[in-house]
Amino acid sequence: MTTLSETSAAVPRALIDALRADGPVILCGHARPDGDSIGSVMSMAAALRLRGRQVRTVSSDPAPAAFLAFPRMDTLEIVPEVDASGTTVIVMESGALTRTGITGLERATTIVNIDHHLGNTGYGTVNWFDEGAAACVELVADAIDAIGIAWTSEIATYLYLGLSTDTGSFRHSHITARSFELARRCVLAGADPVHVGQTAYDSFSLGRVRLIGQLLHDMQLDAGGRLAVLTLTPDVHARAGSSPDETEGLINLPFTALDVRAVCMLRSDEAGVTRVSLRSKGAIDVRAVAQRFGGGGHVNASGFTSTDPIETVRTALLPLLRDALR
Repeated sequence: MTTLSETSAAVPRALIDALRADGPVILCGHARPDGDSIGSVMSMAAALRLRGRQVRTVSSDPAPAAFLAFPRMDTLEIVPEVDASGTTVIVMESGALTRTGITGLERATTIVNIDHHLGNTGYGTVNWFDEGAAACVELVADAIDAIGIAWTSEIATYLYLGLSTDTGSFRHSHITARSFELARRCVLAGADPVHVGQTAYDSFSLGRVRLIGQLLHDMQLDAGGRLAVLTLTPDVHARAGSSPDETEGLINLPFTALDVRAVCMLRSDEAGVTRVSLRSKGAIDVRAVAQRFGGGGHVNASGFTSTDPIETVRTALLPLLRDALR
């Protein structure tokens, strides 16, 4: 087994060998996939198909509806379990295998774990972890280069999708020159930034627009106006006429206010599960807060899941966020 490295100057040889090997491949990302998860999975899938490998892409949850306009999204299977026996499984930006939400992946002959989030458990046969990457697609792009696949417009489009969405349209603090070099190469290879941007950010339903209004109307301010708290429950979706897969990026809305330094979004579902997303600006460390609840992520973007009721989670969480803002 290869070991995790906090900085990876080059694609690990074991990863290159796993990608170049023969045999079927199953690719997946984390549950409730975002743009970086979808971009990483679909760009690598396109590259491996060009190598002649039999490729299957799976997810435990549907992608955001707007993403269905991108190439081959109809090949993404929504499944709770797979029989991965005799395959190579490639998992993108999932800190633990269970975070995929799919059972049966552990039966694979080889499990490749590619991630950029601190706290990755190193569950793979082959692990590549680089916290310095602004998005998982930065690692995927290097891996595609390492196996000698020239980028098609499909590959470039998905790489750009992941980069654009995971950097908040190039506004988050973890962006580096590496990010802009990747964007340049994507455009040269055929990605259309206008099309990707309009599809990812401006192709939602009227229900999504009403949901934005509902969330901002009900938003609570704490810590002297420096902390914004958003609450999203099934009844909020019902009033807005929106669906749970239309929440991508909503947590960033309060940051348009100058004084807001951190945002917490609490979401509950019909099963009573509470999911919390945390975002911050500058040196405010929300990852440390998420870790207190068994979660993780980046300093400025983290989250966790709890089986406690949403109000119980809120009561325990807000004092810790206030402390982080001091």
